[in-house]
Amino acid sequence: MLSVPVQDVLGEVVLPGDVLLLPAQAADAPLSLSVASSVTKRMRVVCGPGLTRQGEDLQVTKCGLLRHREPAVYWVDSHQKRYVPVKGDHVIGIVTMKSGDIFKLDVAGSDQASLSFLAFEGATKKNRPNVKVGDLVYGQFIVANKDMEPELACIDGSGKANGMGVIGQDGFMFKVSLGLVRKLLTPQNDIIQELMNVFPMELVIGMNGRIWIKAKTIQQTLIVANILEACEYLTTAQRKQVFAKFSDNVQ
Repeated sequence: MLSVPVQDVLGEVVLPGDVLLLPAQAADAPLSLSVASSVTKRMRVVCGPGLTRQGEDLQVTKCGLLRHREPAVYWVDSHQKRYVPVKGDHVIGIVTMKSGDIFKLDVAGSDQASLSFLAFEGATKKNRPNVKVGDLVYGQFIVANKDMEPELACIDGSGKANGMGVIGQDGFMFKVSLGLVRKLLTPQNDIIQELMNVFPMELVIGMNGRIWIKAKTIQQTLIVANILEACEYLTTAQRKQVFAKFSDNVQ
């Protein structure tokens, strides 16, 4: 077990059991979430995936790279394929069974998730959604904890689909690591936009490591899938070089 100041290992590999020492703060100072007032106020520390609180410090629970975002958000960026459902996550599920008014979906977790036929936009007892076994469904977890069966919905808080629902029959779905999914969904990341400039396509990304794509042709669809898988290991310069090469070939 290693105890080190958290500033010394930012961007470096940390191991389970390591204790990350946070900067000392006055216990009686008021809490604050803004960077500007961090000098006079006590910062609220947020620990994300791969970290847990240990008193006033953080303890590592997963092996990976330690990441940080201002003002005081820390998490471990790890290579992981096993998905653990989290409330609010948008995922791609595969319908495996229909039981009465409930659909069962494989969401790449340890348990199957349930989906009510009323959890679709405009669905009623008379107007049921056309969902068959084997269909791909893009939905959001509304229940996800270790003591209850995960539950999905294909509507938001206002009852609108907002892009969720049954995914088209055409297209190609493949699995990638959870680290690559988080990388693609980062707001500062421009991989998807650069790729769409080369290959116009439809794209659905699930937080459970599943990606569905549909380009103009089957060949382009397979090319896009291979490029996305390779982006996990390519540097920015290498990625731009690959995109430029395919852009010239397409034109």
